[in-house]
Amino acid sequence: MSTASTPGVVRDAVDGPARTGPSDPAARAGTRTAYPLHVAGKLGGAAVSLLAVLVTSFFLFRIVPGDPVRAMTHGAPTSAEQLATLRRQFGLDLPLWQQFTDYCAKALTGDLGTSYQFHAPVGELIAAKLPATLLLTGVAVVIYSALGLWLGTRSAWHHGGLGDRLNTGVALTLWSVPSFWLGLLLIIVLSVGIGPVPGVFPTGGMESGGTAGFARVLDVAHHMVLPVATLVAVGYAQTLLVMRSSLLDEMGGDYLTTARAKGLRDDLVRRRHAVPNALLPTVTMVFINLGHVAGGSILVETVFSWPGLGGLFYQGLSVPDLPLVQGLFLVFAGAMIVMNLLADLLYPLLDPRVGR
Repeated sequence: MSTASTPGVVRDAVDGPARTGPSDPAARAGTRTAYPLHVAGKLGGAAVSLLAVLVTSFFLFRIVPGDPVRAMTHGAPTSAEQLATLRRQFGLDLPLWQQFTDYCAKALTGDLGTSYQFHAPVGELIAAKLPATLLLTGVAVVIYSALGLWLGTRSAWHHGGLGDRLNTGVALTLWSVPSFWLGLLLIIVLSVGIGPVPGVFPTGGMESGGTAGFARVLDVAHHMVLPVATLVAVGYAQTLLVMRSSLLDEMGGDYLTTARAKGLRDDLVRRRHAVPNALLPTVTMVFINLGHVAGGSILVETVFSWPGLGGLFYQGLSVPDLPLVQGLFLVFAGAMIVMNLLADLLYPLLDPRVGR
């Protein structure tokens, strides 16, 4: 029976076996039922994950060594009565279960508490530092995701060649380098200067101050070069390796052989058929990277004195400032959960088989 004589069925010699087309009522009904169930299941999983993060964020930092009250009063003569008053003020004298229930009740209403060391609402502190983190890590994630996808595709398509070996070797080397060590090395070479190499970039901070308008934009971009370069150098390798592996798995498919037999150019075979089918694992990686945008990079922001959430988290850990680190941990983990949820919801749109 010919393809044309079978209503509701689309046969594509390149993409593979027959699949139900939009004219099939049963397929449309199944899709309408399957996708909402898929969405409901993913939303339920995300809610459970957020609840687990809420519990973890409270108990995890209770095991961090150090007394917040003694750390805040370090170097100042403080009597036992004053220490007791501070503990009562911060609610640290309450039983642990009561502290937990109070924390959960406030967190579910958006109240993350008051910072011990800054004496300000945690939500306001996060909102003040978030733009700097979004700027730094957002630019870095866009660059290293695009770079990893491009180099991973080229390496897989020409696997075994000189370019593939070079790209893979460099990626594995940079991926194994600690980000703080690479950041310090860049500061020594390109900020301080070494030998004949002059220092041309700032050692830290987000801007020099005293500038406005376009000059301020250039000043911020100048300060961003080294931290962005550090994040890109360490981050692009994972995307490259995942994309390379996924595309290598697809390259032995019969549908690619059929596409070539039909006379399609190699670039078209790669762009139209191989790469789209290899994107699903990489989509997860890209969305995870986007989740890192809100979390920032604690080590890189600390090394370059970048005024973002990563540096704020480091300051909170040094006390420990329990409301601050709990709130930041909740934001970091929540961003990752939301990005993973969006990736899960996007999968059926990229490949309808996922939601069935």
